[in-house]
Amino acid sequence: MSNETALHPVHAELGAKFTDFGGWDMPLKYGKELEEHRAVREAVGLFDLSHMGEVRVTGPDAAAFLDHALISRISAVKVGKAKYSMICREDGGIIDDLITYVLAPEEYLVVPNAGNAPAVFAALTERVGDFNVTLVDQTADISLIAVQGPKAADVMLQIVDEVTDAPEASGAHSDDNSVDAAVAGLGYYAAFQGTVAGVPAIIARTGYTGEDGFEIFVDNDATGVPSEAPAKIWAAALAAGEQYGVLPCGLAARDTLRLEAGMPLYGNELSLDLTPVDAGLGILAATKSKDEFVGREAIIAAKEQGTTQIRIGLAGEGKRAARGGYEIRDAEGNRIGAVTSGALSPTLGHPVAMGYVTTEAASEGGSAAEGSTVIVDIRGKDFPYTVIALPFYSREK
Repeated sequence: MSNETALHPVHAELGAKFTDFGGWDMPLKYGKELEEHRAVREAVGLFDLSHMGEVRVTGPDAAAFLDHALISRISAVKVGKAKYSMICREDGGIIDDLITYVLAPEEYLVVPNAGNAPAVFAALTERVGDFNVTLVDQTADISLIAVQGPKAADVMLQIVDEVTDAPEASGAHSDDNSVDAAVAGLGYYAAFQGTVAGVPAIIARTGYTGEDGFEIFVDNDATGVPSEAPAKIWAAALAAGEQYGVLPCGLAARDTLRLEAGMPLYGNELSLDLTPVDAGLGILAATKSKDEFVGREAIIAAKEQGTTQIRIGLAGEGKRAARGGYEIRDAEGNRIGAVTSGALSPTLGHPVAMGYVTTEAASEGGSAAEGSTVIVDIRGKDFPYTVIALPFYSREK
């Protein structure tokens, strides 16, 4: 049986259609997924992301421990900032991609993907060794609500009541407890602590949609009444966003939004069989500034020797979308790779896809070099796709 988030009854009341995702019963959509997608691109959308994991890492060695456990140099991230990174095996295989928030000098919040949360917590626990740290899995105790879209800041300005801790590095300002300054000044991949709809929360400027947006972390028992806290924030955000045409949004819209933005999804573009270098994200690995971390030697080898496959972007014509697993061929009909994610882009009006092809094919002059045309087998029929640079869509800033 799937887990349910604290907001599950709220979604049911809104008429959500549910689906299992990472072991959680999550809203797939509430009405028309196309309308939900457009609400985020044009105004504002509201997501329940409480299926995501949360691991609190505290102690004198917290920074050094995360430097060892993750591929990026977390110790270089300032309080009030966040870092997108990965946790890998010794062979470089990706266990998960995740975000780490620096809440205090000895306090970090690591946020893995839903289905990988148990594996990430297990891997972190195995790597503690002699580090003086404490790990607490708070996945079941914390709800995560995302406010995403061009009007996201306008909504947040109405529902954030107070700033209790805004580190200088975040770009926010807490000296005068000005909510306006804190919200408007909050940098990308930064966070501060405050109250939202009267509830203590962590407010971050992060997201997975390609738009401006905020993510709100709240303790389910913050008010002393289980599940009341996230419900209060959800209701406040819906009310504040009504004037902008806010819509509650499900996983279907989230998937097309992240695909347009060229963002990888674990289980599609990322897996244990792939290294960060394969995914085109080798830059995340601090191989020059860190002498040691799990997977370092394998990632260095991948960087130096090259990989056998590489992630690419594909743009098609018409309305037939390529889906995960569909074969990618060169002009002569030879298989050179496979699609990992694909959809008809609501924003662009044509099909887009990501996939992996051989490094040889993607190299300059190769059959899948940028600008080349490849063939995707869509249910037995050949459709031309052009290899283009990622992302497919970038918001105006």
